[in-house]
Amino acid sequence: MSHADEVSIVECPRDAWQGLKKIIPTNEKVEYLSGLVKLGFRRIDAVSFVSPKHVPQMADSEAVMKGLSRARLPSGEAPEIIGIVVNQQGLERALAAPGVTTVGYPYSISAYFRRANVNMSRAETRALVEQIQRETRAAKRSFVVYVSMAFGNPYEEPWGPEIVEETLVWLKGIGVRTVSLADTVGTASPKSVGDLYRAVKDCVAGVEIGVHLHSRPEGAAEKVLAAYEAGCRRFDCALTGLGGCPFAGDELVGNIATETVITALEARGVGTGISRDSLAAASAMTHRLREKYAHDSEAAGSH
Repeated sequence: MSHADEVSIVECPRDAWQGLKKIIPTNEKVEYLSGLVKLGFRRIDAVSFVSPKHVPQMADSEAVMKGLSRARLPSGEAPEIIGIVVNQQGLERALAAPGVTTVGYPYSISAYFRRANVNMSRAETRALVEQIQRETRAAKRSFVVYVSMAFGNPYEEPWGPEIVEETLVWLKGIGVRTVSLADTVGTASPKSVGDLYRAVKDCVAGVEIGVHLHSRPEGAAEKVLAAYEAGCRRFDCALTGLGGCPFAGDELVGNIATETVITALEARGVGTGISRDSLAAASAMTHRLREKYAHDSEAAGSH
């Protein structure tokens, strides 16, 4: 299996945890995240620098990063750690936190969702994205933009591949080089995932376009393979399929399980850089955390 066949797996505990009612203690977060790094998870969406009032689970992001900043991959390299921000204050916190290599920003092409999530107009959001791009570059950090509602939305607003394409062209024009297309509310079918990816992938040569899909468990593997066959090589996912967007609603629509992504891709002969032993150990670690801190319906495995 050549290295060229490998995909990037972005593990997303931050997304998995943010909606949990019980707060996971800082030391347990550090232990878990460090454990993932030791097992070879190279890219981790670990923390967010947002208001504790809105996302109490992420109130300790600085302390978590302080504990995680010494973690190293089996190769001895530092991992890529993504910290999510939604405003200027968050950006300042992320750039000051040790070990945050990449800043992430959720850019919504839905006006309704943008208002609900970050309470900004399109012009305000674009000005902020341009500022984050300038400041992350100056600080020698990476920047990933999540295009939320990329695969459609339930709000009866205009949507189409041309809106996603216009957004990608704008992002490339301001210097963004990594984008993740998010199916925020889990509405996409395998066909619509593949169709959208194919429609937009060639409009921005040189930009890495990944997917951050939410799904009910059934149909998840098909969505992953549809994206892969359309050319996607970067997948956001969460061990055991925990979590999703706390502002989107349906209890069963969660992150696609990392186990599902890796199993589906390996069945096609595609390497992920995560061994089966590492995946089994990470999965067991996640189940233990989930049993302690997920509320009862989730602990029963509803995702």
